[in-house]
Amino acid sequence: MININEVIEMAWSDDITFSDIEREIGIKEPEVKRIMQANLKPSSYKLWRKRVRWIKEKKKKSNNFL
Repeated sequence: MININEVIEMAWSDDITFSDIEREIGIKEPEVKRIMQANLKPSSYKLWRKRVRWIKEKKKKSNNFL
């Protein structure tokens, strides 16, 4: 059984990736997105998606400098 609160907490974390969530809980990125959308207010979900995209871009840019 998936603990929705744990998924939400992990998804909001800047240090935890979708790969980490899949490894620990066993659910892939699309399912995490569905859980977030179903359990957050629309404005909170949009804010979260914006954050996720920003973090992915930030990590991509930092990896290009290595």
